[in-house]
Amino acid sequence: MLNPLRVLAPRSSERRLISTVVVAAAVVAALALPTSTPSAQQATLHLNPAIEKLAAGKPIFGFQTSDLSIANARRVARLNTDFIYVDLEHSPMDLPGLAVFVAAMNDKALTLAKGNAQPRSALIARFAPSGSDMAGWVVKQGLDIGLMGFMFNSIDTKEEALFAVRNMRYPPWKGRAYTGPIGIRGWSPTGALWAWGIGSDEYRRRADLWPINPEGDLLAFLAIETVEAVNNIDEIAAVPGISILHAAAGGDLSSSLGVPNNTPEVEAGRQKILKACLTHKVLCSIHVTGKPAIDQRLKEGWKVIVTESGTPNE
Repeated sequence: MLNPLRVLAPRSSERRLISTVVVAAAVVAALALPTSTPSAQQATLHLNPAIEKLAAGKPIFGFQTSDLSIANARRVARLNTDFIYVDLEHSPMDLPGLAVFVAAMNDKALTLAKGNAQPRSALIARFAPSGSDMAGWVVKQGLDIGLMGFMFNSIDTKEEALFAVRNMRYPPWKGRAYTGPIGIRGWSPTGALWAWGIGSDEYRRRADLWPINPEGDLLAFLAIETVEAVNNIDEIAAVPGISILHAAAGGDLSSSLGVPNNTPEVEAGRQKILKACLTHKVLCSIHVTGKPAIDQRLKEGWKVIVTESGTPNE
């Protein structure tokens, strides 16, 4: 009579073969799995969509608004543009209104579709104080509300540029890489945490200037608008931490020069700004109207373009 245990139990050679197959299958499975499973949020290198494109070497396009209404916030939140530029320099500097605008731009349908908190467009704002005012408090207010970029008016000297950079950065955090000017921004980002949709530790990591910090999600726009600034442009552009030098629309520069906006002197100033950007590897921004002019500015080397529609196709 056959031993039923003998029939069911594999022979020693068979056991070795089965063991080999099982081990091989386990190795293949282990190699196929990632070493860690990042969340959708961690998988997003940049929460700032404008920086994500710039880091990939692509130009970005944005447009200007002064309308802080909830209806406008919801409208612009779904536009196909890279950044929204809120002008609070020549309109009432309404910080509560800006806070409501930031909250109203929070598009949960987009968040669900993307699977992460990256907005469709980065929100930046420009406030009333000029560079010579050294108004660090307004930088703090804007960033704590939840902006992803800040535009500084009329930066005329390297000292003003350095002050701008330092006010957009937190002091160094122990154990983390940190290069460039030491930040002086105070810590209380409650509004920004809500607007960005992340926790305080991740905000601390991300709330730094790009590209001096490759993981940074903040953009420092420094507007060059006077003869003094153009004369100092190489010193300004050499300050570490600047994201973008902004040639603006040329109105203030033409006023400083004492000539109309469409004169060769103004264009010469713009070209001097662009040359400094290219020399010091800083991005350059300009207002442009019309498709031929947009194409021309891109060809010249401008990487940040403000247009009427916020796109390159007008």
